[in-house]
Amino acid sequence: MTAKDNIQIRRETPADYRAVEELTREAFWNVYRPGCSEHYVVHCLRDRPEFVPELDLVMERNGELIGHILYVRAEIQADDGRRIPVMAFGPISIRPDCQRQGLGKVLLDESLERARALGAGAICIEGNIGFYGKSGFVTASHRGIHYFAEPREAEVPYFLVKELREGYLTGVTGTYRPPEGYFVEEADVERFDTQFTPKEKLRLPGQLE
Repeated sequence: MTAKDNIQIRRETPADYRAVEELTREAFWNVYRPGCSEHYVVHCLRDRPEFVPELDLVMERNGELIGHILYVRAEIQADDGRRIPVMAFGPISIRPDCQRQGLGKVLLDESLERARALGAGAICIEGNIGFYGKSGFVTASHRGIHYFAEPREAEVPYFLVKELREGYLTGVTGTYRPPEGYFVEEADVERFDTQFTPKEKLRLPGQLE
């Protein structure tokens, strides 16, 4: 039996909400910063207009929750004035004891196929090309799509794009800004986190902030 056996991917239900927030908190705690905000982001995105319920997915193994991903609608502000509909996803979470077993890619690839079936033309995300490149993502600046918070001439290694429909972004140049639901206030994060079991915040090598 492999780590990928007995896997089920299904839509999240309200009964999963708290467990998913716990899972997300565990997966991201002290990874990119002391503590984390991703569990609060998940909590907020479910109530946002850009949230895509059909792509709010949990992964179970032998009936146990081990992963989660959600998608939102977004857009590229094209240089020619058009607003190009795309999707974004994240956070994507795998339970810490189940990480580095290929399960994140299984969940990601299944979710991308479901996004394609829903008609999404392209996906824009912030992430590690070392992981996401294995699923076909490329550095967005190479395609003429720029990240709003960086100079247009910059090559932004963490801003990535993937076409789900071949040619969807052909001839498109422009700027991408993540949906507003990803921007949360630190005070709100701290207040939300008091609902969970206390955990020590640590400053560790490799964190982004």
